[in-house]
Formats: sequence, structure tokens, C-alpha cells
Amino acid sequence: MSSDAAQEKLERLREGLRGLGSVLVCYSGGLDSAFVLAVAHAELGERAVGMTAVSPSLPESEKQDAERIARKIGAQHRFVDSNEIARPGYVANEPDRCFHCKSELYEIAEQKRALWGLAHVANGTNLDDLGDYRPGLEAAKNAAVKSPLVEAGMTKAEVRQAARLIGMDVWDKPASACLSSRIPYGTSVTADRLKQIGGLEAALRALGFRQLRVRWHDTVARIEIDLGELEGLLRPGVREEIVRLGKVHGFAYVAVDLAGYRQGSHNEVLQGRSLRLV
Repeated sequence: MSSDAAQEKLERLREGLRGLGSVLVCYSGGLDSAFVLAVAHAELGERAVGMTAVSPSLPESEKQDAERIARKIGAQHRFVDSNEIARPGYVANEPDRCFHCKSELYEIAEQKRALWGLAHVANGTNLDDLGDYRPGLEAAKNAAVKSPLVEAGMTKAEVRQAARLIGMDVWDKPASACLSSRIPYGTSVTADRLKQIGGLEAALRALGFRQLRVRWHDTVARIEIDLGELEGLLRPGVREEIVRLGKVHGFAYVAVDLAGYRQGSHNEVLQGRSLRLV
């Protein structure tokens, strides 16, 4: 997309956010919601508030990023507790898990919106998200949540370009997702499993790896990593350290997925081929 086209969509986004008057942005610390919060803050000032829901499924690194990015933006930012893990539909971890998670999020957001005197709730959904299997979109629809990026016609690539245009240093931040997305459908989500996943992912990032996922398969940690970083797993001493870290975090075996990192890889088994462990 040309810079002129990016500027045009950015102006469309600004206009749409101004039209809301005031807004609570469901803000995870990821690029999309951070970009919405940045533009909302620029247009609405104190009438834009970023809300980050904290639960066992939020990686600690994302919580820290959310705080840092919001501080740099200068936007109002508030953490709230979320308890989706108490919802049976979420714990069961069927393909509609995200519906139950987002329903929890948007119920909390609606309560806080009213309490904080704001007019609307918004999220960071972009056009590309509409093409994937995302049951959370149904929860957003049920809760009448606004999607400013969709309304402005922005794809993920266009969000990155526009974020760079307004000077956001996270314009190239890797995509993230809640830790429960690492557990195969039909396998229960538990706090202990989320802790295992989050701990090993944090340890791998501390080794310098950037774009990765630890997929949970009982005693096996299946590592998906960006193909450009794959060779780094075999550096002298690194392979052994990763195996050691896997055991520290409760895995008997550590495996590498040679297909590399890709978003939503658990969706590849939605035709009944998933590994089910209760």
C-alpha cells in the first residue's frame, strides 16, 4: 500500500474514532489494539481508555508490553481481572473456546465502560481476522463491540504501515495470542498448563528467539518457530539448553515443528483429528 493510501485509511480511522465521542479499547498489548488505543488517545485524549484483562492466559511479557506501550502513547490504561478459566465452556477447550473467553472480556468491558462513563467499547480486530476461524468475533457482535480497524478497511499489513507512519516503535511487533491457544482443542485448559507454556516461551525468548509458540501436548512441548530463526535452535549449547528448559517447565520431551511458526495451527485439526487429553 502506498503512503498516500495508508494516510487515507489512517484519516478514516481517526474520523471514525472521533465520531465515537469516548471509548474503552480492549487492549491486549498487541499491535492492533495498541494502534487503536494510540489513535483513539490522539483524537479523544482522556476520553479514550485502554483496558487490559489479566488472567492466567495472558503472558507476563504481554502484560509488561501493554503497560510500557500505553505509557509511551500517554493513554489512560487500566488493568482488570478476568476469570474466563471459571467458565466451563472455556475450560472444555472446544473450537468455540474463544467465544467464551471474549464473552467474559466483553462483559467486563461493558461493566467498566458504564462505570468509567464511556460511550463505546472497541477492539483491535482487522480485516484479515475476518478470514480466519475466530468464534470471538461472534462474542463481539453479541456485545455490540466496535471494530474501528474493520470500519476503516485496514488489513494487518496496513495497520503495521500506519503504525510506523505515526511513529509507533512496535509497528513490527510479532503477532501474539492468549496462552490457551497453545493447547489442542478438546484438551482442558488449566492454570498449570498455561503456566508451563508461558514459562517455557519466556525462557526461549530470553535466549533471543522472537517469533515462536510452545504447543502443549501432555509430556511433549512442540516448538513452532519462525523459519528464519530455526537454525539458531541448533547453535552449540542452545539445543541442550532448550531441552533442559523444557524439563524445568514440566515437559519430558521437546520437539521442533519443521513447518515452523504459523498462526492458528491448532485450527488445522478441526476435522476431528485433534489429540484429546482430559
